[in-house]
Amino acid sequence: MRLIHLVPAVALALGLGFSVAKADPSFWRYEWPDTDFTQTSVANWAEILSGGPPKDGIPALDDPDFIPVIEETRIGDREPVITLEIDGATPRAYPIRYLTWHEIANDVVGGVPVAVTFCPLCNSGITFDRRVGGDILSFGVSGKLRNSDMVMYDRETQSWWQQAIGEGIVGTHTGTQLTMLPSWMESWAEFTARNPDGLVMAEPGWPRSYGSNPYRGYDSLSRPFLYNGEMPPHGIEPLVRVVRVGDRAWPVERLRELGELTEAGVTISWAAGQASALDSSNISKGKDVGTIRVRDANGADVPHDVMFAFAFHAFWPDGEWMLGG
Repeated sequence: MRLIHLVPAVALALGLGFSVAKADPSFWRYEWPDTDFTQTSVANWAEILSGGPPKDGIPALDDPDFIPVIEETRIGDREPVITLEIDGATPRAYPIRYLTWHEIANDVVGGVPVAVTFCPLCNSGITFDRRVGGDILSFGVSGKLRNSDMVMYDRETQSWWQQAIGEGIVGTHTGTQLTMLPSWMESWAEFTARNPDGLVMAEPGWPRSYGSNPYRGYDSLSRPFLYNGEMPPHGIEPLVRVVRVGDRAWPVERLRELGELTEAGVTISWAAGQASALDSSNISKGKDVGTIRVRDANGADVPHDVMFAFAFHAFWPDGEWMLGG
């Protein structure tokens, strides 16, 4: 799919009108009357654009239902899921076939309120603790993009949050950092083999073409959508995947060649078998991008993200590229 057709097709699939408008406090106040635009870390409002769907046009999921792994029959073996394993709780899988269309799932796992998030345009899948101070926030999709990354909002204060960095960027919570929890993307087959008694998020009750990919061919494009920032250094293509741990990024292709490496205090492994969610129109038939696991010296899972290179450079312009050699 050509880039110019990409997001209009997504808007059409969502049953929404398509527009691309620059954000400006005076322009957005009608839609966001309770957002405090006087507090912001965004130096240039032109960085924030409307990607098409309005506020909540992509509906976040709240308190989603789960079913036992053994009862699930729709998900293909290679399809990606976000896995969340919290001590004292049954492991849970959040299928990308659903998060592609909803982007956020507000859940409670083992007593921990979490937001499981996926931004297709950055391939960024991150799980956050929803507790901020003494409050529990719930998150929705604003419909805004910054550096092609989803801008979330919390319903309690109407503050805007940058998904890739988990930080408030507009409103009361400007500068507030969410706690990132260990989670990872893996294939459905990998999850079920390790967790035969696990739980999987049930199909939501929305009229969506679950299992299909409205961003067909996106991770084969030469440029990301609605991104005007610098491209990555070192000749790295903008839409290749990198593993981000803190402010460091490892190209997935390097990991594919090595299988496993230990650097900067973490061990990162790659294993074949996971389909890209952003390739084929049928997610289960996407090209093999493999599964990444990141562990510390004690073997514990480490919070990380597998995102596109352009997004890492946009949000960590001084970050360290772990290229080897």
